Amino acid sequence: MPRAKRTYLPGYIWHLTQRCHDRQFLLKYKQDKKNWLFWIGRASQKYRMTILNYMVTSNHIHLIVWDDGKPGTIAKCMHMASGMTAQQHNSRKQRHGAFWEDRYHATAVDSDVHLVRCMFYVDLNMVRAGTVNHPKDWLHCGFREIVGHRHRYRLIERTKLSLLLGIAPDSLAEKYGDWIENYMKEPHLRRESCWTESLAVGRKGFLQEFKDRLGPKAKYRALENAGESFELKEDQAAWD
Repeated sequence: MPRAKRTYLPGYIWHLTQRCHDRQFLLKYKQDKKNWLFWIGRASQKYRMTILNYMVTSNHIHLIVWDDGKPGTIAKCMHMASGMTAQQHNSRKQRHGAFWEDRYHATAVDSDVHLVRCMFYVDLNMVRAGTVNHPKDWLHCGFREIVGHRHRYRLIERTKLSLLLGIAPDSLAEKYGDWIENYMKEPHLRRESCWTESLAVGRKGFLQEFKDRLGPKAKYRALENAGESFELKEDQAAWD
């Protein structure tokens, strides 16, 4: 079934996801994960995109960014990172054909507690998959950078992330590490479809504003109560 057309509005926090073609494990090699991180870093410097968190698995990526409204920033960065990663992989493996699905998916995320939940969802991806016991054990994720396990080639804009999370920058590593530890003690390390199947997630007022800005595109989309938050759903399900 074809994916719904990607929806974009400037000035939001965005959770971006992109999967390899036909769910293949084309990112299973360490070199390909490193290549994607290198190119998303180069792209963010070139186009001035603010990275808040990331996760590179063996068949898909997650990226949380802050968009300050510059036209085309996210699309340019994703195009550059995705294109160069695919080109290098195909050249190295003498492979032909599509590397990625046709487009990335974007979900607008409210700040404060909703951003925290989205961060947890990204950081615990490989824990939910049963690959590692703790996010610090997965080398290609933003958690290691946030809590201080990665000191070179940092991608995350720590000052902006601290501001959005309501944490003093010099307390970010300790505070966020404690949050993760406490969250992992609770019996709810399950997939939350809202982060990959919705146009936006947050407070009711945040969702209503987002919907109003979409205009006619959101005419027949209702806000859905999802327990701790509200969702503005896609016309059709995206992917997990």
